[in-house]
Amino acid sequence: MNHNSLAFRLFAIATAWTLVVLPMAGLLIYTLYRTDTVSSHDRRLRLLLTVIRADSVEHGGDEPGSPKDAGEPLFTVSQSGWYWQIKPLDKKPGRRLVSDSLADDTYPLPSEIGISPGDNEERWTIVPGPNNQVLRVVEVMHFFGEGADAKRYSISVAGTLAEVDRSLSSFSARLIQALALSGVGLLFVTLFQVRFGLHPLRQVEKSLAAIRAGNATRLDGELPAEIAPLQAELNALLKSHQDVVERARTQVGNLAHALKTPLAVLINEARDDPSPLAEKVTEQTQLMRDQVTHYLNRARMVANVGIIGHTTEVRSVSDALSRTLQKIYRDRGLDLEIDCPPELRFRGERQDLEEMLGNLMDNACKWANCRVRLVARSLLNGSAHNNLEILIEDDGPGLSAEQLGEPVQRGRRLDETKPGSGLGHSIVAELAQANNGSFERLRSELGGLQTRLVLPAV
Repeated sequence: MNHNSLAFRLFAIATAWTLVVLPMAGLLIYTLYRTDTVSSHDRRLRLLLTVIRADSVEHGGDEPGSPKDAGEPLFTVSQSGWYWQIKPLDKKPGRRLVSDSLADDTYPLPSEIGISPGDNEERWTIVPGPNNQVLRVVEVMHFFGEGADAKRYSISVAGTLAEVDRSLSSFSARLIQALALSGVGLLFVTLFQVRFGLHPLRQVEKSLAAIRAGNATRLDGELPAEIAPLQAELNALLKSHQDVVERARTQVGNLAHALKTPLAVLINEARDDPSPLAEKVTEQTQLMRDQVTHYLNRARMVANVGIIGHTTEVRSVSDALSRTLQKIYRDRGLDLEIDCPPELRFRGERQDLEEMLGNLMDNACKWANCRVRLVARSLLNGSAHNNLEILIEDDGPGLSAEQLGEPVQRGRRLDETKPGSGLGHSIVAELAQANNGSFERLRSELGGLQTRLVLPAV
């Protein structure tokens, strides 16, 4: 998943939200459960205290009586963590009663450590107990006897917090497991949701790639309501682009017809007149015709460049040119090597590629001793628009370093020993530039000239 993508952004937001919300929800749930568990533990202590206090008063008189039934069997198990004790205060003599579970042990009372009474005159605290137990203690005061002889007693019940801790520990472990599974499930659901939700965009991407590759002319298919306006606008843009190109082609054709016909008439009329003026007119009108042809062709190239859907197989063009040139130069026995993958495609018109490769390969065959090589390959640059590279080289005399450094100029020939107009490389350079590519001349490993074309690829 690309970091700079809608899918990554949506998934990252969902992940961050999950990582924030689930721990907060877990903490809230744990806090509520802990509060409820502690409250339940305290209610149990309060209930036991009420029973023990009532039973002690019922079975006693001026002094507390021993409770007969507190309803808690753990009071009879030694060091069970559940205890009660009735103890005289104010340093007055009196009867001290304890549960069987406490035996000879004791635990601090809230009143002894300065805890003030709260609701219902109850004192609550947490103290250490027998065998390093942590106890939750509730205590109330009760007077036995009447008048000046009445004695104040402390009645308390203590319950271990180990049960609370075990319950909280077990609950937190299960809560963490549940939240972890929920988090993983949410992430998978979010990933599926993002993939499913953005699937129409992948369909649009494939459709546009098909249009650019020449396999389709419009963006078809049923898309969601949110993307349907985009589909309509893109189809309208494609149609407008095609209409503009067709109008440009028509205008270029009309201009060519309008100019070439009068020029042809002038040339024919001037040829019949032997005067020097007619000769000059013939010369200049032929030059005008060549210039008109050149710039009309260039206008055609510019109009055709970047037309969506126009692609050309490089291998088929190079093979066809190779067969033609082998027939033309069969008397010289040239070895034409073609190294081009069959899937390589030029993003442009076949006529442009044929003209560029034809000029370069023909030039290489003219100057080669016995060997001409064409190598084509893809140049991947990691972006949506890749390029292709075409190298054409020969084993001829080549060009000097000074000549290689000179810019390509129209009509200028670097060697007059071979026939030609000097337009080949300039035409190639203009076509390459018009197709958003580049052209350069280098020294070949074969010893001669190497020409390098870089063109847009599909």
